[in-house]
Amino acid sequence: MQTIDLPQERQQAILDELHLRGRVVASELSSQYGVSEDTIRRDLRDLAAAGLLKRVHGGALPIAPNNIPFTERDKQNPFGKIKLAKAARELVRDGQLILLGGGTTNTSLAKNLPPDLRATIVTISPQIALHLANYRNIAVILIGGHLYKRELVTSDTEAIEQIRRFQADICFLGICGLHPEVGCSIYDYEEVNMMRTFIAQSGEVVATVTEEKLGTVGPYVVAPCTAITHIITEKQVKEEILVPYRNLGIQVFKAE
Repeated sequence: MQTIDLPQERQQAILDELHLRGRVVASELSSQYGVSEDTIRRDLRDLAAAGLLKRVHGGALPIAPNNIPFTERDKQNPFGKIKLAKAARELVRDGQLILLGGGTTNTSLAKNLPPDLRATIVTISPQIALHLANYRNIAVILIGGHLYKRELVTSDTEAIEQIRRFQADICFLGICGLHPEVGCSIYDYEEVNMMRTFIAQSGEVVATVTEEKLGTVGPYVVAPCTAITHIITEKQVKEEILVPYRNLGIQVFKAE
């Protein structure tokens, strides 16, 4: 047992433990740091209020990053997203019907597809549709409906009904967090049913995620990890972080 009386030191230790383990339990932290469970619960409440973790029954989980609009996220880590996009395009084949969600990584994928690809791509992103217009042999179907300006995607019941008319070979999700126990999650409630429909209408489901999204959760859970068939992430991600996903039968690829 390591007694830590100062709240700031103890809270930093909790964050370090959370990053290492992917989950913390209040009763275990109480014993570990020599303080009451009420004290630990106050620590977790303070850290949650600061946006540093997600409280759950009995403990906490890492919180998904980047709860900011698309236009701001699009400026972050551009070269890393290009590497992810180039890895993701290896799953694309001629003749496929592809569902392409919104998000900055999917936008990068739309810019970096094979120039001679022959496919039909259905997207909810007007911006992605404009990038795809540059490909001579890609048929582009843009799903209409109410434009959700924060994420620059269409996301309403009309758009969902349109997606249900397709049976895609593969889809690429735009998600905020991916946790082996909780599943894939997002920050925007408006997009939950759309993402679930993408999964239901696709043979293969790809989550292309940066390292910071792995092992984290957002406020709205879309589906369990078992709904995902492929994960594409960054080269530097340690193998022990990926083992829980592989154990679920998910194919995991690292971008070079």
